[in-house]
Amino acid sequence: MAPQTASRRFLFLQGPHGPFFDRLGRMLRAAGAQVWRVGFNAGDALFWRDRASYIPFTGSPDDWPRTCADVLDRHAITDLALYGDVRAIHAEAIALAKARGITVHVFEEGYLRPYWVTYERDGSNGNSVLMDMSVEDMRRALEKCDLELPDPPAHWGDMRHHIFYGAIYHFCVMALSGHYRNFRPHRDLGVAQEFRLYLKRLWAMPLTSLERRIASWRIRNGGFPYHLILLQLAHDSSFRAHGPFDSQADFLETVFAGFAQGAPRHHHLVIKAHPLEDGRQPLRIVIRQLTDKHGLRGRVHFVRGGKLALLLNHARSAVTVNSTAAQQVLWRGMPLKAFGRAVFDKPEFVSTQPIEQFFTNPTRPDARAYRRYRHFLLETSQVPGGYYSLRGRRQLLRHVVDMMLAPQDPYTALITGDAAPRQQLRMVK
Repeated sequence: MAPQTASRRFLFLQGPHGPFFDRLGRMLRAAGAQVWRVGFNAGDALFWRDRASYIPFTGSPDDWPRTCADVLDRHAITDLALYGDVRAIHAEAIALAKARGITVHVFEEGYLRPYWVTYERDGSNGNSVLMDMSVEDMRRALEKCDLELPDPPAHWGDMRHHIFYGAIYHFCVMALSGHYRNFRPHRDLGVAQEFRLYLKRLWAMPLTSLERRIASWRIRNGGFPYHLILLQLAHDSSFRAHGPFDSQADFLETVFAGFAQGAPRHHHLVIKAHPLEDGRQPLRIVIRQLTDKHGLRGRVHFVRGGKLALLLNHARSAVTVNSTAAQQVLWRGMPLKAFGRAVFDKPEFVSTQPIEQFFTNPTRPDARAYRRYRHFLLETSQVPGGYYSLRGRRQLLRHVVDMMLAPQDPYTALITGDAAPRQQLRMVK
């Protein structure tokens, strides 16, 4: 084994639902590194097969910083790996790791979904180093690259696997966590409520699909111009940590008011729910109330998830807080208004107009600049594959282990000219 790999000591915290972190840990061990995992509930324990390297945390949230510091020091950890960087246990661990000079590996859903996931160091989304990089910085880094860009994906890929593993995880947390009585989920709902919502979503998928198809067909064949609102989950970390709104209702109020004031009277508004929306928020009631309040009856439509491409192909513009679905909007050269901090929030792409002016005459993004930006992401932090399906995990592991063991993060490696070329394959269906 390489000497530099033999000295690497990884600590995993919470990961995506399912076996991805377990497979990743095993491959890092095969490379010569040592690996441990802290588990916070029975769901974490279920998906980590090596009992010898599993460290259960059963204390209270107030105990976590002290326990985390002890684990980092006792095992001489060199690398911290986690999924998402804003939940409290992760944010506290990241602060402790950075103070010790420990490399922080952050996984997230793909900025260019669905056939890619995001791998960065130190932070993601509004905490990503991309926030401080200009498109001109990216252009200079790409001068020696010659990557043929894949077409934009039109669907999510392994959504059913995502929901399935989520249901198993929350069942374990609900029914088998007697040993973890102090565990508190990072979301507002209790574990039993989360589990029921996952079951409800699985059971209702056929009916939801039919309702979505009918609503989408009516919109595409309605003959009216329309603008898309791209909703996120109410508990989405980017929405909560990097957006200016306290709730989806506040966001929708701002958009409805701007649309009523600025949009031509023959234009319509289409609200598209997130594919994982589970009904915990009374979206239909809020939309109906705002429709009546702003005099928009007959001009507002609601679609429950589904394929974004089918709606984008006929839309005039799109509005979001900071959803990564905005990347598909920009790929098509459509006007985009975003309210929150996001890695795609560059002046070349996102409109700076007030919302009412945006609906009156939206400015278009610089398509050439966005193509450079997308090219840069595909050469760096966007890794082909997925967390939830077997094929997706296989594809992802072919790339990401070497990226984690590399001395530089993917952005720095490309900027300095030290990055090895990486073939950006599409995920096999």
